[in-house]
Amino acid sequence: MPMRVVPTIAEFRALRRALAEPVGLVPTMGYLHEGHLSLVRLARASCASVVASVFVNPTQFAPSEDLDAYPRDLERDLRLLEAEEVDLVLAPEDPASFYPPGYCTWVDVEGITDRLEGASRPTHFRGVATVVTKLFHVVAPQRAFFGQKDAQQAAVIRRLIADLDFDIEMVVGPTVREPDGLAMSSRNAYLSPDDRAAAPILHRALRLAERLVGDGERDAERVRDAMRTLIESEPRVKLEYVSVADAANLDELDEIDRPALASLAARVGATRLIDNVLLQPGQELS
Repeated sequence: MPMRVVPTIAEFRALRRALAEPVGLVPTMGYLHEGHLSLVRLARASCASVVASVFVNPTQFAPSEDLDAYPRDLERDLRLLEAEEVDLVLAPEDPASFYPPGYCTWVDVEGITDRLEGASRPTHFRGVATVVTKLFHVVAPQRAFFGQKDAQQAAVIRRLIADLDFDIEMVVGPTVREPDGLAMSSRNAYLSPDDRAAAPILHRALRLAERLVGDGERDAERVRDAMRTLIESEPRVKLEYVSVADAANLDELDEIDRPALASLAARVGATRLIDNVLLQPGQELS
């Protein structure tokens, strides 16, 4: 059957009933890149039917953020999804289809959302958790696919699935990178040529953290300091935070004595980028 694109929840539900199960869901905000498509392929490999959503969710943007400027190209996105044999695409034309007038119900995941991205963007994860809950409710997937690049988001959704008793298997796909290490992101489209040339220093800082831990460094603050020093050597990059935290709960570590997440956020020119790597003490870097 050809891919179907549906703009409303009611139409989607009518078509969803005919899908073979298990159904895999790949939620996106569009402007797709290889990172998104790698998740679609994971879903295609393990699910009888694949659903993608393309929705720039307004509730995860603060008033000062880039909602209006966020890159969009639905026609291109649909060509890419069709080439990957997606069955259904939920692509609301109007945010009011998800948030009608008078909407006042929100999903807050406490604790894990207070730090890192949550500290920088206080309303962000409320919007993420709410729209993902709505997508789970509408799509009713057996599996849902997210990317490691948004590691804190993945942790929040994992908590949400557990706490709200969703019968959904969460699959986290690896970060997909450009040849120079820059994590693929829709926001990379904002980068000027000079900013694009500077941006890979973020990945180099994360690789430095991997090397230090692989060589036996266990003092988390020394690893954070090394990452800061390297990033601050690039004048086009303004660091917001570096973190070396418990991979499960994102509490900052003093000693790297368990699986850890090294993560960062920085502005490269005017563009805000995030990235992370998992650190495994006792595991040599390949």
